[in-house]
Amino acid sequence: MPINITMPALSPTMEEGNLSKWLVKEGDKVSPGDVIAEIETDKATMEVEAVDEGTVAKLVVPAGTEGVKVNALIAVLAGEGEDVGAAAKSDGGAVTAKAEAKQDKAPISPPVGEMSTKSTEGGAVPPASHSVTPPSALPGISPMKGEIGQSPEGRTFASPLARRVAKEAGVDVSAVTGTGPHGRVVKADVDAAIAGGGAQAAPAAKAAPAGAPAAAAAPVKAMSDDQVLKLFEQGSYDLVPHDNMRKTIARRLVEAKTTIPHFYLTLDCELDALLALRTQINAAAPVKKTDKGEAPAYKLSVNDMVIKAMAMALKAVPDANASWTESAMVKHKHADVGVAVSIPGGLITPIIRKADEKTLSTISNEMKDLASRARSRKLKPEEYQGGTTAVSNLGMFGIKDFAAVINPPHATILAVGAGEERAVVKNGEIKIATVMSVTLSTDHRAVDGALGAELLVAFKRLIENPMGMLV
Repeated sequence: MPINITMPALSPTMEEGNLSKWLVKEGDKVSPGDVIAEIETDKATMEVEAVDEGTVAKLVVPAGTEGVKVNALIAVLAGEGEDVGAAAKSDGGAVTAKAEAKQDKAPISPPVGEMSTKSTEGGAVPPASHSVTPPSALPGISPMKGEIGQSPEGRTFASPLARRVAKEAGVDVSAVTGTGPHGRVVKADVDAAIAGGGAQAAPAAKAAPAGAPAAAAAPVKAMSDDQVLKLFEQGSYDLVPHDNMRKTIARRLVEAKTTIPHFYLTLDCELDALLALRTQINAAAPVKKTDKGEAPAYKLSVNDMVIKAMAMALKAVPDANASWTESAMVKHKHADVGVAVSIPGGLITPIIRKADEKTLSTISNEMKDLASRARSRKLKPEEYQGGTTAVSNLGMFGIKDFAAVINPPHATILAVGAGEERAVVKNGEIKIATVMSVTLSTDHRAVDGALGAELLVAFKRLIENPMGMLV
């Protein structure tokens, strides 16, 4: 039987990806472990390996296709001794990418980084078929005559995915005509309503009878795309479609700012001692041979020392090294520091694991490698997912101070401004010092004001007495 190759889930949050490139062509033989494709997710471009042996009978999804849903069929393999032409015609049991793209419920994803394949060869049990009982088949529930897809109580039957998509788009799901079983509204119906510009607003509420309590004000909805574009002169702009990264950034930032109670703490750190120590350490760096000649074994930046100081501060104030969940506080045993890196089209936060235990030179070299691979979208999911805190540094742009948005599941993020010469008062005299402003954003559910202040003071102590980071 033909072997179906489906779009893999390369991270726990991945719902779709772009099939950037095929590294095989129809007629090629592949073995387990062979790299057969490059998949672009919202954060990285990853190579995907085959897990079965066979001959590529058909490439269902062309290279360069965007928005391929997880578990959608992308290729078909012919098994050993099987006719390639027959396998190609079978089209993987008529499970096409187009059909999968319209699916209303996301199936179970294969393991991260592994290409999902299914085969019924050798008597293997085929995937179970999950059916949804139509509302009319349930006891006591049947659509009213003339009101397809609605119960006698006026409830609209719609899939959970359709309801979520409709809610995000500001579409009144009760005004959408369903094409599913017995008029059930599915995602394709909502997509069609959005594309047609219909059902954008819920029906106006009926006036309350005299003496009735006032109804709660309707929530304010964001303007639709059409409403926004009408504000600008036609022909005065270009439309650039959102890629997966920008969509993910938008979704996570809205989630962070609307669900996390942010609390902000700012203080100034003097950098003169740190800058002097950094100069000494870099001057003492041993020389190593590279392809481009001799070069220092490491070259510390101020940001490398900020990462180390933040990690050691979390170890000094362990109660702040936490993440919030509804059922329990997650107390971390190590300080894994994510570092915001700007890349074309967005940003990503590669993580320095156990930064509290690593030397400054190790942190520096790891950070250079992670940043380089981040910009070429070659990071693995485990290199940018998780972490216990984050650092966002805009000092290189001359930004004096700012407040960063917390990246769940972190409970803190440190925003670092530029180091600049300022007049400071010491022992009643005005002196010149290099000062850097930092702002700590905390999740007030996990890190209270006093605890956040204790963490920031520990960070300041390490920055102003940097020899403590060497012992």
